[in-house]
Amino acid sequence: MYIVIEGQDGTGKSTQVKLLEEYFKKQGKEVVTMDEPDGDLPQAHDLHDLILTKGKDYGLEPMTNVLLFTASRMELWRKLAEPVLKNGGIVISARNWWSTLAYQGYGEGVSKSKIVRITHESLPDKYVKPDKGFILTVSDKIREERQKDRGKAKETFEAKSDEFQQKVNYAYLKIAKDFDVKTIDASGTIEEVFTLIKKEL
Repeated sequence: MYIVIEGQDGTGKSTQVKLLEEYFKKQGKEVVTMDEPDGDLPQAHDLHDLILTKGKDYGLEPMTNVLLFTASRMELWRKLAEPVLKNGGIVISARNWWSTLAYQGYGEGVSKSKIVRITHESLPDKYVKPDKGFILTVSDKIREERQKDRGKAKETFEAKSDEFQQKVNYAYLKIAKDFDVKTIDASGTIEEVFTLIKKEL
């Protein structure tokens, strides 16, 4: 089973991925987790640092970001996800290509049809259409408070303007409708959100 937890920064994706990992491992399942574009691969980690700059501003073109994200996904999927899925295990990812559609498509203005085409040409249907997908949603106020509480510097896309964040907000709601992805209200406690997700599995 391939499960994706999506949403803007500060919605609690990584936390829910970890809880799902523990939940399935207690059932004796083989589980691998990913946090796109990062993952337990050196090449994916280096691509993550290049895209999200880590304090440096390379001024990457939006289309460059699309291609770098796609390259990281290809590496993670082929080397981490596919072996586990072929063995009957579970892959849980914080983000997938919907993030690129939201941030680079709706946010940065790259052709959405081009992002869809590149993704379909580069990755298999199993990746493009997860078995279960969830988009976590919270208000702008809660999201900003959570980001402050994390106590770390904002990465490239977190630091963009309020106007950009509103475009991404709209994008995720549109993606949920267009691709029939379940939205989860993530404004409650960690346990409450996890309960809502488990009910949908």
